[in-house]
Amino acid sequence: MVFRISISIVAALVLLAGLAPGPFNDFMQAALVTVVRGAGWMYLLVVFFALLFLLYLAFGRFGNLRIGGEDAEPEFSQLSWLSMLFAAGMGIGLVFWGAAEPVSHFLNPPEGLEPESAAAARAAMRYAFFHWGLHPWAIYALIGLAMAWFQFNRGGRGLVSDMLEPVIGRHNRGPLGHAVNIAAVVATAIGVATTLGFGTIQIAAGLERVFGLPSSKLTQLVIIAVAFVMYMLSSTSGVERGIKWLSNTNLLLAGVLMLAVLVLGPTGFILDTFTTTLGAYINQLVTMSLRLSPFSESTWVRDWTVFYWAWWIAWSPFVGAFIARVSRGRTVREFVVGVVLAPSLLGFVWFSVFGGAALQAQIFGHVELLQALANGYETVLFALFDSLPGSSLLALVALLLLTIFFVTSADSAVLVLASMSTDEAGDPPLARRLAWGVAVALIAAVLLLAGGLDALQALITIAALPFAVLMALVIVSLYRVLSTEDERMRHETLRMRHMVEAWITRENAERAARDARAQDAALPGAVSPPERRP
Repeated sequence: MVFRISISIVAALVLLAGLAPGPFNDFMQAALVTVVRGAGWMYLLVVFFALLFLLYLAFGRFGNLRIGGEDAEPEFSQLSWLSMLFAAGMGIGLVFWGAAEPVSHFLNPPEGLEPESAAAARAAMRYAFFHWGLHPWAIYALIGLAMAWFQFNRGGRGLVSDMLEPVIGRHNRGPLGHAVNIAAVVATAIGVATTLGFGTIQIAAGLERVFGLPSSKLTQLVIIAVAFVMYMLSSTSGVERGIKWLSNTNLLLAGVLMLAVLVLGPTGFILDTFTTTLGAYINQLVTMSLRLSPFSESTWVRDWTVFYWAWWIAWSPFVGAFIARVSRGRTVREFVVGVVLAPSLLGFVWFSVFGGAALQAQIFGHVELLQALANGYETVLFALFDSLPGSSLLALVALLLLTIFFVTSADSAVLVLASMSTDEAGDPPLARRLAWGVAVALIAAVLLLAGGLDALQALITIAALPFAVLMALVIVSLYRVLSTEDERMRHETLRMRHMVEAWITRENAERAARDARAQDAALPGAVSPPERRP
């Protein structure tokens, strides 16, 4: 039922966006402004509390609890696990925004700072860290940990509704649970399709820059067709093969590209930018986490931070479900450190390299990246490469990295969509994966031709509002089940301790009795106990 209803809703929304893109987009954009303006405070609070809750789980009394039970073993190595987290979570976004977002904030800074000033440059890097650091990964980790725990420790089906069982009881398998699952599947499908569309545009721009191919509709359709074949082959081969291999390749290529820009670019400036920005980020973390602008009526926080938080929340069922799928056998502490802290640190290094190099080129290198920004965010990275030695090779590696990130995001999404629309635990059937693979490719193609991507992007951000409430309920639900498991473990440990203490006491008593009998037998004229008569 979840599959039929969700795919029907997606088809109806896409049909509406395709046939009437103008009116549909106007309505969605107006609704988006209303929702973000009215509920921005809630997004900030929920995400901030999610981060605090996860840090409490990692470094508190629940840290040693293990996903899958005490004897569960991790299915993947640390490197493969982190690679898949990075690729599914925001890999393609880091490539797209690594240079573009700091340059954009430098031109239009937050906090009322003067554009294109030193203070604007510092704030640009700090907010890039903020938007791609601890907070988005905390959103993913919260949903991922909850889904993993309910699936592997409580025999759940891997569905979003299972996380609410301690709060709503048996209704998680009734109409209310079905509604939650349908909303999660629809949000995931739309998010995947829009990302597929925007990724297609960026790859087409890269092909035009590197090979001179025109960025036409035909080129974009060919990209979608090739990507469809690649991500379906990867998805059907399973997580253990195709998805893992591509993710490992992603991490290797990302490391090579980042190291090349670090060495060929302003190395000292980049390292100074990393340390300075990391210190400012840590120092102002709480302020940025709760900052709105009610007195100045500035829309910067609403346009960037609140929009990002809504986007991450809307994507959390997809990314969380995939993280849960690959995290069996990890302790709660290992999970939080691996999902929140490690990718955030990698993101900080990434933005320091690409954002730092871009700002240095703009401010001191007389490279006009602001003009590239005016031509589109997707052009900034390639304009940065033009200012470095070996620009053609760097652009080619970036294009290959974008393509593989594109495929890994899509194959993970197909697997998750099939899992969330199947009522049984375990890997979904091949036919269900194929159905969703075809669906997201067709959705992206239709919307690219009709120009309806912006409307659906606004729609998924609006859909984040009920998921923000869902996150608050998941915090309560997860605390309850982890507390119950911790109490059970404590009682089990206490029972074992009492058993050991009782055994030691019994052994000591028997030893004392034997010693006493031995002493009695050693006395003069004593009769050994076996020789006594009644």
